[in-house]
Amino acid sequence: MYLPKKSSKGRLREAQNARNNRLEIVKAHSIGQVTRRELLKWGLFTAAGALAWKHGLNPFVRSAYADNIPTGFPPSPLFGVQPFTQAMPRFDVLARNPNPFAFLSPAPLAEANQTQQTLNAALVAAYPGGNQGPIEGRPPGPVWAHQRWNEFLPQIAIEATQEGAKNNTVYNPGVASIHNSGINPATPIPVRFHPGLPTQNLNTVWTFNGTVPPKLAIARYGEPILFRHHNKLPFNPAQNNGFGRHTISTHEHNGHHGAENDGFTGAFFFPGQFYDYHWPIVLAGHFSTNTGATDPKAGTPNGSGGITRIPGDWRETMSTHWFHDHMFEHTAENVYKGNAAMFNIYSAIDRGNEEINDGVNLRLPSGRLKDFGNLEYDVNLMLADKAWDNDGQLVFDIFDRDGFLGDRVTVNLAYKPFFRVERRKYRFRILNGSVARFYKLALSDGKSFFQIGNDGNLLPQRVTLTQTDHLGIAERYDIVIDFTKWSIGQSVFLVNLAEHNDGREVHEDLSIAEALSGNSSDPGVGRILEFKIDRAPSYTDNSQVPLTLIPNPDLANVPIVRTRTFEFGRGAGQTINDPVNALVNSASEGEWGIKSGGGDMLAAAYSRISAQVNFGKAGAPKREIWILKNGGGGWDHPVHIHFEEGQILERDGSLNNVPQAERGRKDVYRLRPGGELKITLQFRDWGGTFMQHCHNTVHEDHAMLLRWDIDQSGAPFLRPLQTPIAKPQGVTFRDPEEVLPGA
Repeated sequence: MYLPKKSSKGRLREAQNARNNRLEIVKAHSIGQVTRRELLKWGLFTAAGALAWKHGLNPFVRSAYADNIPTGFPPSPLFGVQPFTQAMPRFDVLARNPNPFAFLSPAPLAEANQTQQTLNAALVAAYPGGNQGPIEGRPPGPVWAHQRWNEFLPQIAIEATQEGAKNNTVYNPGVASIHNSGINPATPIPVRFHPGLPTQNLNTVWTFNGTVPPKLAIARYGEPILFRHHNKLPFNPAQNNGFGRHTISTHEHNGHHGAENDGFTGAFFFPGQFYDYHWPIVLAGHFSTNTGATDPKAGTPNGSGGITRIPGDWRETMSTHWFHDHMFEHTAENVYKGNAAMFNIYSAIDRGNEEINDGVNLRLPSGRLKDFGNLEYDVNLMLADKAWDNDGQLVFDIFDRDGFLGDRVTVNLAYKPFFRVERRKYRFRILNGSVARFYKLALSDGKSFFQIGNDGNLLPQRVTLTQTDHLGIAERYDIVIDFTKWSIGQSVFLVNLAEHNDGREVHEDLSIAEALSGNSSDPGVGRILEFKIDRAPSYTDNSQVPLTLIPNPDLANVPIVRTRTFEFGRGAGQTINDPVNALVNSASEGEWGIKSGGGDMLAAAYSRISAQVNFGKAGAPKREIWILKNGGGGWDHPVHIHFEEGQILERDGSLNNVPQAERGRKDVYRLRPGGELKITLQFRDWGGTFMQHCHNTVHEDHAMLLRWDIDQSGAPFLRPLQTPIAKPQGVTFRDPEEVLPGA
């Protein structure tokens, strides 16, 4: 993927010129000035879905007469910056505001707020249809109303914007500076990957609140949240600095709530609008399991050291989520630009207070000052590889349809930082926030650590490791490192062992020595984060890492009502034209697709329904078996199923092939090259329109994604559910263009 380290200056200039030419086409395509069909006609684009290998256009090509080389982009310049010379910032905690109905203006409503406003002229020019539109971008009417609104009225408001880069003058790390490597939160923080690197231009980076570090939302079970997301991106879609789409749809990654709050890819909203997402924060099985709230393990912190019991299955407790953009065809660009945040969910079991010893709290490393949600020793890490041009500005290649790889790995959007720790146990919630890169993590001296979580969920039992499995895109691994294994004054590094040649899959797992040698052609391997053990514990470390954590739900009495098969592969066809405007038309953009039930390999169209799932009634839950197949041997697809956690029953025909770290509940399933998974899922509590897709976000965008619906078999839901058609003048609906046979 990268040019050899010994490339001449002339070769680097030649490749940079090609990249510049390529990025001009990328920009034109990203804003709808040129279509894929036109690129094909001009001979600049291949039928396989990539830019042609032409001198002066593709950095891979040395010259018109020379052989191709298997490497590519010029290295992102470092401007003299050395690794591990900046402190790693902790996440920026979003404010939790009580009484949303008084705090938010206008107050939130069950149905979308259709109050009209005058639209910006640039928006009207891009999307003709009138100069008036609603202030809320959520689709209107009862089908997209917040389900069970009056039962779960919001108690907490969290408000955020999506906007271009600006200084952070209100940074809240949620901990004292000693727990944030000495960073002074009162000092303004510009958007840059290192103090020695250029500040990002206004529209090069689009983050939550327009600032860094990345944001963290905090919730506890039984406390419904209203997340109001304001779109403050440019009204003119051409103002994107080369990539990214100014329409967004926010997906709370595997939140257990209604589809109107899931970030459906077609329910996007426009600059100048907001969207109210209602996150009830309930245990799955709320209406069918432990309905009397008598189980002491199904509970939430009460604010005073005790527990408030809640309905639902305590074995469905979730802990580590994230939320990100899910815009149709542009998810990869928007997430890469900065539309990604993390979300910690606290419960009576995973309380975030290591001192409360009540027989329910697992007492995982966290802190003790607050009743719940202490962050001193509970640290969020987002890994994301980036690339930038000669001016230090973030760049992205939307024509790399295998999966874009950056050459500079960031942690919490900081290039190769250090983090100062006490000589005690720490919990790290690690998110793979990359577009296509997998990570395999180890400590530089090979010492062991515990893995306690996979995706949003704590495992049935802790697992002792010296190296993780591949961390797929969107997966989360919760690990605990005991820094008493080192002396004060020592350092140990977090190391990536997964070497890529391209975005298809991991090329090779390196040994620690190989990864540290600096000899790999992949600059993303090796040390990515330094831990500096620089002080004794602030107090006696009483935190625990129990052998038994959260067992899987008991499915013995939950009937299997259906088995479905989905195959993920290349060479997808398209049978319909989605009813979307010309700037967001993905109907002919599918290099990737999914077969449902043995049918044709189809590229995504969000007006096609590929599966219709029956809703499990209260007291009578039901489940299905889904078989996920990788249709080709040369790619690794991390498949994400929205809404419901699942359990892996078999990998490649046997439970023995499922490692212990995969035997908990999951929401991302790595197929591995040529692989097959059998999983089981329950469907209950909420209904609507959801998705399944590859979370290599380039594959997802082009177009390895399908829509599936849960029907509650009663008003206001009808089968099939109508498709929302979003415009700034208001969302309309039409019947789905296609419902697959046997769906």
